[in-house]
Amino acid sequence: MPSQILPFSYLPPKSPPAKQTMFKPLIYDDPPSSVKPLLSRASSFNGSLVATANDGGRLTAWFHNKRRRSNSDNNCLSAFPDHANGTDGGGDSGQQTIAQEVTHAAAETFLLTRLCLKLLSYLGVGYRWITRFLALGCYAFLLMPGFVQVGYYYFFSPHVRRSIVYGDQPRNRLDLYLPRNSDGPRPVVAFVTGGAWIIGYKAWGSLLGQQLSERDIIVACIDYRNFPQGSISDMVKDASCGISYICNHIAEYGGDPNRIYLMGQSAGAHIAACTLVDQVVKESGEGDSVSWSSSQINAYFGLSGGYNLLSLVDHFHSRGLYRSIFLSIMEGEESLSQFSPELVVQNPNLKHIVARLPPIILFHGTADYSIPSDASKTFAETLQRLGGKAEVILYEGKTHTDLFLQDPMRGGTDEMFEDIVSVVLGDDPEVIGKRVDRRRLVPEFMLKLAHWVSPF
Repeated sequence: MPSQILPFSYLPPKSPPAKQTMFKPLIYDDPPSSVKPLLSRASSFNGSLVATANDGGRLTAWFHNKRRRSNSDNNCLSAFPDHANGTDGGGDSGQQTIAQEVTHAAAETFLLTRLCLKLLSYLGVGYRWITRFLALGCYAFLLMPGFVQVGYYYFFSPHVRRSIVYGDQPRNRLDLYLPRNSDGPRPVVAFVTGGAWIIGYKAWGSLLGQQLSERDIIVACIDYRNFPQGSISDMVKDASCGISYICNHIAEYGGDPNRIYLMGQSAGAHIAACTLVDQVVKESGEGDSVSWSSSQINAYFGLSGGYNLLSLVDHFHSRGLYRSIFLSIMEGEESLSQFSPELVVQNPNLKHIVARLPPIILFHGTADYSIPSDASKTFAETLQRLGGKAEVILYEGKTHTDLFLQDPMRGGTDEMFEDIVSVVLGDDPEVIGKRVDRRRLVPEFMLKLAHWVSPF
């Protein structure tokens, strides 16, 4: 079925090229009667909006204290291309040698093993986690033909630049997916991968990177510290540092610094939204120097994300991400509202930041059980009510992984992918001419089985 679209009032873009439309409506061919109205807010909201309004002073004070304690992202600008790190400013000579690749892979394997053992001490070994790991194994096996092909592209394509260092913290690396056509500056999508704040990794975005780079869009997949290596504030700081590197250095790789889009999936959508809102808060205050500006982001794409943690903590607990672990990731229960973008923008002392946000487009499947689609609907509705530019696009019957994995592996025309391309490339006449049906990576029966056994 076609997606449901929540319309919003379109405002002119910040500074688009003369021939581009920065933010075109996403309308399908179905008659208006097929578009269902926006559903009411989820009952799990638990009155958190009222609580936020009453607690605005404490939230504002927390932001001011956080800015005073922060290092103003100055260390992000120190991550210039470095031959010692195996990267350069965009030339071929910066590619890592085989010895460096092996050393880096061994170090990351050791790190992941140590973190997994530490994580198991948090999770314990219970029936629920055993069944989920078994389901994950079946799910990965069914999609293995696609993973092998995407992995081959990731490791052997000359158009993929892996592990570019963007900061001085562990996991401060990003992958770049470059178009074959390097004729002129290309638009850029900075992507923050998902992974339940625990298993995120930059390579998870390789399928998206391959798709978009085929349409002459550069994709930068930002890696970041996961729990228990870091908590949510570390993840937001890493994402901000990665975005800073992209904004300041993407021109060296053929990107257009005036056409940068921010995107996140699942937990990555939450981290990217927190990063964007936090950046706007910094820009609206005094005494903070910033290494990138929210005005450099043309639009934000949130795929299957959650933006109000107070309304999701019980849901995550029922799905196996236990409350104790989740609160450890989010630095305590008192921090849930401070890392909930939907609640931050409603703070009476911070409402002015909504006008500084770029257009927000949220994608969600109606059959998503990991993060219900209400999470995107209520966030978009809140932004609209406060005068922001927001839209939610729903995909009927799609699960948490359908939109990001199964549908792209199915081949043909990917509805959500075309929605993203239509925004990034706007009214470019070449867009329609370059629309091609991608080849199938996994047989249909295996994709349908993966849909049913997916633990996500």
